[in-house]
Amino acid sequence: MYRTLLILCSFSCLPFGQVAADNTGKRTTEEIERGRSREFNNFYRQDSPHRRMPSRSKFPNWENDLKFEEDVFTFVRIQYDSYGSFGWWSRWDNDFPDSDWNFSFRLQELTSMQVAPESKVLRLTDPELNQYPFAYMTGVGKIVLSQEEQEAMRSYLLNGGFIMMDDFWSQDSWERVLLEMHGVFPDLEPIELSIDHPIFHNVYDLKELPQVIDIRTWREGDLYEHRHGYSGGDEDPHFWAYFDNKGRMMALLCHNNDLGDGWEREGENQEYFLRFSEKQSYPMGINIITYALTH
Repeated sequence: MYRTLLILCSFSCLPFGQVAADNTGKRTTEEIERGRSREFNNFYRQDSPHRRMPSRSKFPNWENDLKFEEDVFTFVRIQYDSYGSFGWWSRWDNDFPDSDWNFSFRLQELTSMQVAPESKVLRLTDPELNQYPFAYMTGVGKIVLSQEEQEAMRSYLLNGGFIMMDDFWSQDSWERVLLEMHGVFPDLEPIELSIDHPIFHNVYDLKELPQVIDIRTWREGDLYEHRHGYSGGDEDPHFWAYFDNKGRMMALLCHNNDLGDGWEREGENQEYFLRFSEKQSYPMGINIITYALTH
């Protein structure tokens, strides 16, 4: 498993509005079913008529020194299947590709990492995944993994990989994720992290557990994404980790959180940016990747 140690530096503030965002359009059932079988190997999903993709030219771009070509950090998103009330649907691409582009840029801008401007989308079963030490999964509340995918995830994590799961809310979503993770690690249970864990302090010193809601929920005046399902009376953020037998964190499950929306929507509203993107989404995201690559 490829792994790199990185030295990071944080800046006290981020410039608002530098990164654009756009995410419009709705899927029809027929389009969703067609999309289920597709393999997306890059961000240019020109074969996806159900969703208007933003122009890459509207996002910051950069070039890395060629001598670091084999040592850059690449943001990898996992494509997976999920099951909704009307059958198979797509949730793996929530906030995509805006959040991936924006977050990659902020990593390049705010840290000493050399970051690839073009990120990747891979299935858990793709052998190429083993070239990358970090992978991101979002909208996992209805996730369905095959036995082959569960075995591939187990192998990836036990061989040094790290997976961050984001944007799943409600009691039912938590139980769904636990069920799938039990298939990955039948003998392991997740451990909840408290605010004193180093992952909350290694670059940005967070004083409380971050909780980010999507911009729609915030505009509606709520602080919890209730449309994902019943909270069970628990609307607090939770960070659950899976550790291997040597104590290395392999996966982090960010329950009752939508860190990716803070990356995606950073250029849409200054108040949302200052409250969520600058203070929570980017600091926590950078902390997670730093911890994953240095432990």
